[in-house]
Amino acid sequence: MLLLQIQDMEEFLKIIKKKYNQKDQKLIERALEFAKSAHRDQKRLGGSQPYIIHPLAVAKNLAKLNLDSATIAAALLHDVIEDAHVQEKTIEKEFGKEIAFLVEGVTKLSKLQYQGVERYIENLRKMFLAMAADIRVVLIKLFDRLNNLETLDVFPEEKRSRIAKETLEIYSPLAYRLGIGELSGQLEDLAFPHAYPKEYKWLMENIKERIEQRKRYLKKVQPIILKELKKEGIIPLGIHSRAKHYFSLYQKLLRHDMDFDKIYDLVALRIITNSEEIEKCYEVLGIIHKLWRPVPGLIKDYIALPKPNGYRSLHTSVFCIDGKITEFQIRTPKMHEEAEYGVAAHWAYIETGKPKNGAKIDGGKFEWVRELRGWQKENKTSEEFLESFKIDFFKNRVFVLTPKGDVIDLPDGSCPIDFAYQIHTDLGHRCQGAMVNGKIAPLDKPLQNWDVIEIIPGKEKNPKRSWLYFAKTSNARSRIKNWLKNQGAKESFKQGLEILNQALIQFKNTTWDKLSKEKKDGLLKKFPQQTLETLIIAVGQGEISPKQIIKNLFKEEEIFEIPKIKKGAGIKLGRIPIAVGGEKNLLIKLANCCSPVPGEKIYAYITKNRGAIVHRASCGAIKEIRRKSPERLINAVWEDLKERKFILPIKVITQDKLGMLKDLSSAISNTGINMVKLMGETPKEGIGSFLIKVEVSNIDEAEKLFLNLKNVKGVIEVKRG
Repeated sequence: MLLLQIQDMEEFLKIIKKKYNQKDQKLIERALEFAKSAHRDQKRLGGSQPYIIHPLAVAKNLAKLNLDSATIAAALLHDVIEDAHVQEKTIEKEFGKEIAFLVEGVTKLSKLQYQGVERYIENLRKMFLAMAADIRVVLIKLFDRLNNLETLDVFPEEKRSRIAKETLEIYSPLAYRLGIGELSGQLEDLAFPHAYPKEYKWLMENIKERIEQRKRYLKKVQPIILKELKKEGIIPLGIHSRAKHYFSLYQKLLRHDMDFDKIYDLVALRIITNSEEIEKCYEVLGIIHKLWRPVPGLIKDYIALPKPNGYRSLHTSVFCIDGKITEFQIRTPKMHEEAEYGVAAHWAYIETGKPKNGAKIDGGKFEWVRELRGWQKENKTSEEFLESFKIDFFKNRVFVLTPKGDVIDLPDGSCPIDFAYQIHTDLGHRCQGAMVNGKIAPLDKPLQNWDVIEIIPGKEKNPKRSWLYFAKTSNARSRIKNWLKNQGAKESFKQGLEILNQALIQFKNTTWDKLSKEKKDGLLKKFPQQTLETLIIAVGQGEISPKQIIKNLFKEEEIFEIPKIKKGAGIKLGRIPIAVGGEKNLLIKLANCCSPVPGEKIYAYITKNRGAIVHRASCGAIKEIRRKSPERLINAVWEDLKERKFILPIKVITQDKLGMLKDLSSAISNTGINMVKLMGETPKEGIGSFLIKVEVSNIDEAEKLFLNLKNVKGVIEVKRG
């Protein structure tokens, strides 16, 4: 072990001597000696390695990115405050304010762990304030997490799983959004087996031979393309194969029915040109296309249209030797460095010196980092913050274009309303319509990669409350809500009445003016507003939903047909994880009439000899039970759900068109949800109907599936079966 430690030290010092001047070398070496002394009696968890191995590994990785000497010193010292109880003022005295600031910043972020949603979110806020102040703090933290993942086996299974999932949800997407693609992939691959062990095991069992076959195949391709490039006077800096990261591959398989034959970049060939001339990349592309026919639709020009995280490259897939579809990636040396090192590659510390006021992100590529500072200060509940945070910044992205060709980065599922508010608040407020790829499109249309969006503005600002039903980004939703709240009473009344009438027509085929005075006045007993006018204004401003008004206007039996509880209703799934009245070992069945899923509020109906039948709180049967046998209705709650699955029936109404069955099946499989049954009814008057049963773990999965199905072309309506 001592030999390993000495080898690590020697390798690190070689890198330092190669990359830094003498003054910087001395600073880093002093920090190393200080860290060795502070951690001298400490071992890493598991007890097999001296603790200094950890900060040394973090510092070595950052040195490979050419970060400044202050960052390398801070990386070596990043645990001395928390783990060796060194005072911050001691670090400041020994190494100066800048390094003390970086070490303190990393120490604060080291406490980021799940300790209840409130505490967790406050720590997330700290992370992004630190990032906006000095990106180097977060870079140290990312490589700290990378090294810690390599020793995750020392933790209990539950903690391993939590750390791994947190990495996949927060740290890896953060590295990707900062453009550090290689680090993002490494974090994912180290976390994957701990977060989803069954899925990882399946992938490993199915991929090894395929990757080896692909590598052997590409060895035959390499000399052919090299020979052809040399003929044209192009000698590339490198041609090498690149295997897709495992977690990224698994996610792509989920989108392609788990069919390996549809994954063309399982192992791709990457060509790095020998100059920074962009034209060389296009020359190489032309040579490849002259050799082999390109696959239509699979040429991606990320040079002309870079990804918002700064990624630039040309991608093309061709029918290569023996007709096998093969992906090529073409980039200059600088593009390759940026793809590997991302935001860190934008600072040439060694040549130009470190920035005077901390490592700030330059240019518009990482504008979202600066946006975080203002965005996170908005008045949100913890749950809203976390959900908005994951959607706005870490959800899968779509890249769409303005009419001028500017790339706009949005969360997957965004619509033209999100686009409008992303461009400018005023444009969002005035949005009257949208054109997608030159055609008029609805404002709730989900956008696809490389759609060209043009917003049609009106003369007046006129945001609609209904936009909140489909706007995805926190930016759009908060701007809409603020406008609704601040608009005049007259306009709020107008919008509130319009929204209320839409809901009344949908539920009862009536309107506000047709309601009896008695029903209207009854609302004032249930809401704090003093008059019906102020009540309608509150609806227009988004304070009260039309659904709340409907629920208080009518009894459920006035709106819905009450389903009768059938004998033997429910699906038996072994011991269902539900506690009824605090008891966990009752015989429980899930009611067929409403098919509750984890996450929903539920009640249990205690039968005479069939145990407890569990219904959704909103199920019409509950009303009937309360009326007839209230003593048999008991509160029920979901327990720890883990990996249990529940059956959810769905009815999908569609246009009658060829291939609809296949499209629906693909939409379901792309979510990773298991389909139990899919049955189509005979089409009538050009309208098709499908009854689908799926296995879901919770309400979030169900909602995600509903969205996927609604986005299938030709789908008219999706509802519970």
